[in-house]
Amino acid sequence: MTTGAPLAVFEQLDLPDTSLTRDASAYAARATPAFVFHHSVRSYVFARAHARNQGLRAGADYDDELLFVSCVLHDIGLSEEGNGDQRFEVDGADTAAVFLRERGVDERRIAIAWDAIALHTSDGIAVRKGSEVVLAQAGIGTDILGARRESLPPGLADDVHALLPRLDLGYALSDAILTQAEAKPQKAPPLTFPGELLRRHLPYGAHPAWYDLLAAAGWGDKPVGATARRRAETPQQVATLFMEYLEAADIEGLVSLYEPNAHFVPTPGTHLVGTDAIREALQQMIDSGARLTLELREIRHVGDVALVSNNATLTGVGPEPVVSTTTEILRRQPDGGWVHVVDDPFFS
Repeated sequence: MTTGAPLAVFEQLDLPDTSLTRDASAYAARATPAFVFHHSVRSYVFARAHARNQGLRAGADYDDELLFVSCVLHDIGLSEEGNGDQRFEVDGADTAAVFLRERGVDERRIAIAWDAIALHTSDGIAVRKGSEVVLAQAGIGTDILGARRESLPPGLADDVHALLPRLDLGYALSDAILTQAEAKPQKAPPLTFPGELLRRHLPYGAHPAWYDLLAAAGWGDKPVGATARRRAETPQQVATLFMEYLEAADIEGLVSLYEPNAHFVPTPGTHLVGTDAIREALQQMIDSGARLTLELREIRHVGDVALVSNNATLTGVGPEPVVSTTTEILRRQPDGGWVHVVDDPFFS
């Protein structure tokens, strides 16, 4: 099999050997970087292992040639010739469909390959499709995120990685998606996988999230139910709400005063990052019966960012009150409310 990679690799992996699989391998090896090509072939090997683990038989329960082609071309949208104006998954599916059509593959099989490629990042949708689509996503998910790796035959992953090195796949692939999206933002629409990746690499608020889209819809919808909790309309109100929520033992209210990736220092030397860790620390404060008094000391307010310092007195967590001077960085959110980016009562 002439593929742009050593023939021995394909013989050792016992890959399906047909004119179509040879052409697809050669095309992917030529059009994509080594980390993409290696990933694509490994995805097939892992998909085939999942099939065997489920008792599925090649040729009877799934089309092995089509599974291989779908896996080896699933990231062809990241190639130069596959880089259109759509999400890379859809561009890849369209590019693969042209490739298959040029080789006389019938439209029914092309449609299956299109689904497998276009839906490979769509959890909850791909699994409702045919065997080839389900298996392709399973193999790809194993190679990217380690999903179901525990069900692989012992030693298989090590053998495959020795033949086809990872080359820091996860981050290299992320960079490739970002490179396309930064040049063509329409390839990363909000609420998609490429969109979420792009959002994390743009200035805060530059790429809309779900609530930003609702606010911009123009229908005037207002928060109800769980989303209707009071928000801090000014930086100074964050302290007021914090004291109120703590006294009411309202853990979700307290957590709502922090960005998802905020930094929090509940005790000297303890540095927490993210909602889960912050929720646990705040719940411990509630469970201890803590009470907090915050008095504004200084504030510097510039646009959507504010630097705040409060005189803090924490009681109920020890025999003596804990007195500190806080350092807090707050940021105005798309809905107008203010929350913590950094909350450090001990920084000063």
